[in-house]
Amino acid sequence: MISTYDACVEFRRLHESGCFVIPNPWDIGSARLLVRMGFRALATTSSGFAWSCGRADDETTLGEALEHFRAMAAAVDVPVSGDFQSAFAIEPQGVEANVALAAATGLAGVSVEDRTGNTETPLFEFELAVDRIRAARRAIDTRGAPVLLTARAEGFLVGRPDLAETIRRLKAFAEAGADCVYAPGVRAKSDIAAIVAAVSPTPVNVVVASDFTTVAELAALGVRRISVGGALARAAFTGLLSAAREIAEHGTFSGLGSAVSFAELNRRS
Repeated sequence: MISTYDACVEFRRLHESGCFVIPNPWDIGSARLLVRMGFRALATTSSGFAWSCGRADDETTLGEALEHFRAMAAAVDVPVSGDFQSAFAIEPQGVEANVALAAATGLAGVSVEDRTGNTETPLFEFELAVDRIRAARRAIDTRGAPVLLTARAEGFLVGRPDLAETIRRLKAFAEAGADCVYAPGVRAKSDIAAIVAAVSPTPVNVVVASDFTTVAELAALGVRRISVGGALARAAFTGLLSAAREIAEHGTFSGLGSAVSFAELNRRS
């Protein structure tokens, strides 16, 4: 099994040049399948994990997230980055304490976002958001393993699609110690290019949850990393819901005919 230190070193190496895809499994089985398909790193998905537990996104606890990180990091021999949402804290002191716990689970990376979870004020105030990233940086720097810190500006996902403010936050996050930054929900190529240019040389991640671009297009824009968030989990649950709905509502089973075979799943497991 790869050591945490070696996983961290490899994860950082992947961010040094080129562009790579880091898909988001939601459990051990999906993680191991993706590794066997050749992906060189993985990231967890808070939404996919929550759905696999029968809950909505943001309904899992800090303890459950940490245990999930431990299980996922131990299950595969590639770097795993943890979707730590808002670090289960508001104030920087809480972020620092919780990121230290996450960094001790075997992860090679951890992401912290500026979303509050409050619909009226969906983003942390600018200075607090930056202080939270500084706190996360301190937590990582006190550990021996060089865990890669990703900072997320969530404005485009929470009804605040202000590119200038998003760039202001991402630049400040990078200056505060983030090793990689991204703004989930940004889709326009011009916006992505503007973000890449503004935060350079800090690597930029783009999350692709639908068919609006390609790896080649994003690589040409200078994007260093591509994730898919909960999209793979949604695709899997789409198949489950479609087949189960047919059985429940019509008493027929045609949807099962297109399922992947036992033999292929056994071969990939």
